[in-house]
Parts: sequence; C-alpha cells; structure tokens
Amino acid sequence: MRYVVGLTGGIGSGKSEVARAFGELGVDIADADHAAHAVTAKGEAGHRAVVALFGPHALAPDGSLDRGWIRRHVFADAVAREQLERALHPLILGFIDRTIATWRSAYGMLVVPLLLERGGARQRVARVLVVDCPEDLQIHRVTARSALSEAEVRAIMATQLPRATRLARADDIIDNSGPLTALTSQVARLHQVYRECAARAAAGA
Repeated sequence: MRYVVGLTGGIGSGKSEVARAFGELGVDIADADHAAHAVTAKGEAGHRAVVALFGPHALAPDGSLDRGWIRRHVFADAVAREQLERALHPLILGFIDRTIATWRSAYGMLVVPLLLERGGARQRVARVLVVDCPEDLQIHRVTARSALSEAEVRAIMATQLPRATRLARADDIIDNSGPLTALTSQVARLHQVYRECAARAAAGA
C-alpha cells in the first residue's frame, strides 16, 4: 500500500512549483491534469468520449481536442461539465492508479486541483497538502501566464472551494504568497514529516 499525499490548491496557487520541489527531493508524483491529457489524447478512450458528448465543435483542425472551446463550454454550462466529468473521471482515476503502482519513493504525491471538491481522488490519499496564496495573487498569476481573462479565471475559481473552506480541510499548508525561493524550507520540512508518516504507516500495515 503506497502512502499518498494529496496536493491541491486554487488555480494559480503554485501547485506545479510545489510538486516540482518535492520531485527534486526524489518524491514520485502523479498529476491529475497530466492524466486527463493522456486519456483524452487523439485515439484514446477519453477523446472518443468527449467527441461523443459534444460533437465536432470539440475538435481542433488537427483532430485533437480543442481544449479552449471545451473549457469555455463546460464552465458556462453546469450540466455539460457534469457530463464531461462523469465520462472522464473513471479513465483519469484508472490512469492515476496505474501511475501510483509504479512508485518507488517512500511516499508519493498526487496533484489534483479539485481534490477536495470531488470524491474519487480524495479516497486515495492519506493526507492533504494545500498550497495557498491570496485570491488576487491567484488571478494575477493566471492572467500573466495564459490567455485567460480575469472573468474567466474568476469563473474557474467559482467551481472550486472557497479559500477558507479549503484551508480548513487541509492537514498541511504551504504559503506560496512570496517568491519561489520561500518554498524550499517549507517543502523540506514537510518532506521529513511525510517520510515519517509513511514509515509509521508501513510499520502498522
């Protein structure tokens, strides 16, 4: 049984940077976004499922999924979002499970943006780590790195738990409101905590 830490946080909070920092310490990582892209690649079951749901509008000229169109469509239509999640979540979770089965580090980290909003991945983790920063900073980071407008970022944030609720459900919190260099000591401290947690879990198995 692998010891799994769930890493989550609002859009623009810095989950990728934190995951990268743990990875540099030798921690195996599984990422739900990577899994979603893998199962919806052209020719994969998820790709066929999305086209069956939304038709040719969901396709880019090269036959791959038009992820921008899909994002705009599902964030404007809660029913469409639920249909998409119902079709893809089993495929994504299966991919994640196969990834976790290959882990070799003392513990591993599962990165899931909606870990606390959706049930499937939450039951796979022993501990929840939330990456946190002020909401204004989230919006600034996302608009600076992408073509999304502030309104689009706020629409995505509206599908996620409020910041206070997410923090209340965390076992551990990393403050990513400062420069990336400020992550190093926080990650190092939690790395030791998680190694000890994994050792205790293995001893009690």
